[in-house]
This record gives sequence, structure tokens and C-alpha cells, in this order.
Amino acid sequence: MHSSTKLTLRIDKKLISFAKHYSSQRGKSLSQLVTEYFNLLEGFVPEKKMPVTPITRSLIGILRDKKISQKDYKKYLEDKYL
Repeated sequence: MHSSTKLTLRIDKKLISFAKHYSSQRGKSLSQLVTEYFNLLEGFVPEKKMPVTPITRSLIGILRDKKISQKDYKKYLEDKYL
């Protein structure tokens, strides 16, 4: 197990508010989110104990600013497979 240490960051208040909401919606702490993000940058997924492939890494966040609903995705899958 790795030891942890405190890290102080200066971040825009609106971004902090968003990050707190985002983390609470996922049942995680901000520290967990930051750790997961840094692990992604490093190319490692701790839960799976395996590296993220370059193709997967290139796709991370690709739809972040897109407005795609579950309904849109369901229609896409129906059109593709039915």
C-alpha cells in the first residue's frame, strides 16, 4: 500500500463546486477523483491492476462536452443492431 500525503491546489471556485457535486453524485471524495485522474494520466487503472491502452486513453473524455442522452444511445444501438 502506498502512503498518502496532503496536496494543496488553487482552483477556480466554480470548478471546485462542480467537482464536489460530480464526486458526490458518484459516491466518491474529491481526493479519490484526483487520484483516479492522476492514475489515468499515468496510464494505469488501479482497480483492474492493468495499464490503459493507448487507444482507450485517446478516447477518455472524448464525449465530455457532448449532450448525449441514454435515449440517444439506445436509438444508436437499435439502428446499428436491429
